[in-house]
Amino acid sequence: MGEGRVRDLVDERRPGFGLGRECYADGELFRVEMDEIWRKGWLFVGHGCEARRPGDYFTFEIDRDPIVCVRQEDGTMRAMHNVCRHRGSIVLVDERGHQARLTCPYHQWVYGLDGSLLRCQGVPEGFRKDGVGLASIPTEEIAGLVFVCLDDRPRPIERAREDLTRGLAVQGLDRAKVAMQIDYEVKANWKLIWENNRECFHCDVNHPQYVRANFDHYDEGDTRHKGDLAAALQRQREGLLRCGIKDEFFGGFGLSEFPDPTGEVWWSLNRTALEEGFDTESLDGCLVSRLMGAYVDPAVGTLRVRSLPNFWCHASCDHAVTTRLTPTGRWTTNVRVSWLVDVDAQEGRDYDLAKLLPFWQLTSEQDWAICERQQRGVASSVFVPGPLSPDKEGNVDRFLSWYTHAIVDALDASGETRPQAGVVSFS
Repeated sequence: MGEGRVRDLVDERRPGFGLGRECYADGELFRVEMDEIWRKGWLFVGHGCEARRPGDYFTFEIDRDPIVCVRQEDGTMRAMHNVCRHRGSIVLVDERGHQARLTCPYHQWVYGLDGSLLRCQGVPEGFRKDGVGLASIPTEEIAGLVFVCLDDRPRPIERAREDLTRGLAVQGLDRAKVAMQIDYEVKANWKLIWENNRECFHCDVNHPQYVRANFDHYDEGDTRHKGDLAAALQRQREGLLRCGIKDEFFGGFGLSEFPDPTGEVWWSLNRTALEEGFDTESLDGCLVSRLMGAYVDPAVGTLRVRSLPNFWCHASCDHAVTTRLTPTGRWTTNVRVSWLVDVDAQEGRDYDLAKLLPFWQLTSEQDWAICERQQRGVASSVFVPGPLSPDKEGNVDRFLSWYTHAIVDALDASGETRPQAGVVSFS
């Protein structure tokens, strides 16, 4: 097919409208997405608290690359390709664990925590171990979130690090623990999941639990909306001040404008107010764990964080919920939802999973059902995208503009883009 066809697919998109059917189905376009967006972007892979001690590790797989993130002796996090330099076996098979040394299960080549080759058997005389360690990957641990980039020349991350560090400092994700993780295999293209995330036009009908707590669906003069937004904003301001927080990311309510269509800013934070009677995002609004981080007052609303291409987070005063996307094919996406609480919180005393999980478990699963229905629909031979609502779906338009801009920029920079030799396109 070649560059011309890929370019035609994304160029067919009209501003203010959705993408055409083939943008969710074409194998070569998906290959370009993986190579130019996913392999060159900063990917959220996990939480620092999942590997707290030197030797603790967790694994992650994206596209054709298995990755391991290992806590180093000096306390830093290091990501490496989880591929033995001998015959290519996966080195660490378990999803997470602890190892003093990293030993390949195939022929017992042994690596240090930093990936350096320490011991190997059966090699020719004179073989030098220097430079034959596990291949390193650019890694950033920011306020308890771990990001990696598969490109040897990753895009600058300094501004993102500064904003995320400043905005998340009060949340204490670096002093948290994972209370629960649930993995979903969603039968939908990754872009559909982001499109759904970028609007709450669907919320009134599809998210009965979510709309009781949040103002995302707020319209001035909407008689269905019972909450007093001005009062909620004032409660939040006063609560933040009692916590000593002058929050520059205070955004009022609802969805912030994101993403930047030009791709320069691929992350954002904003703080939003909750409805009266809701101190946290739980079914009844009551706290579901002890306060996290620097919070001493519950009336702080929620802190929302997102980064492209694969992460978002809703963080309340007592817990945080993160979502990680990983495409596994054109029509399938692995989604991991994680619930985090304060590191000292004890299950059965400070939190109960039966109260901690339902709000975001229900909301997430409602979204996955929406996305799977949409995937079935856009695959139809008669699907033609309709107009987006300027008032309700502006962020969907921004996301799609970001996406098309990223693809066209990649094609312009690299010339004709074709599947790499020996790589089978995903089905």
